[in-house]
Amino acid sequence: MSDPIELALAEIRFGTDGLVPAIAQQHDTGEILMMGWMNRDAVRASLTEGRACYWSRSRAKLWRKGETSGQVQRLRELRLDCDGDTLLLLVDQTGVACHTGRRSCFFRAWRDGAWAVIAEPKIAPEILYPEGVD
Repeated sequence: MSDPIELALAEIRFGTDGLVPAIAQQHDTGEILMMGWMNRDAVRASLTEGRACYWSRSRAKLWRKGETSGQVQRLRELRLDCDGDTLLLLVDQTGVACHTGRRSCFFRAWRDGAWAVIAEPKIAPEILYPEGVD
């Protein structure tokens, strides 16, 4: 096996459903942006295209982050954890990462016994997704 992408895929421990969790992190600030799922084709597309591609479990198909919203994630580096069962994508995020219009999907924090919203939307979701969620 001499194809470098095939070598990379061989090291990833995909679950029985063929998926692996993937965390997207802003490469220069360390900000955690989102968590998604990837299958072999999503990893291959991400490495080939230099753009984050995930597997949509709800639509049962590949989706490239930002394909309808324009909020693209350029892949800077792909990392594999010690067990080989979780990916970390260091990305350069254009705009917001969350379908709610927030920079990060992690905008709620458990504080004083309740979930507190700690980040407001930067753009209205209906502007990002006039024809539905990306």
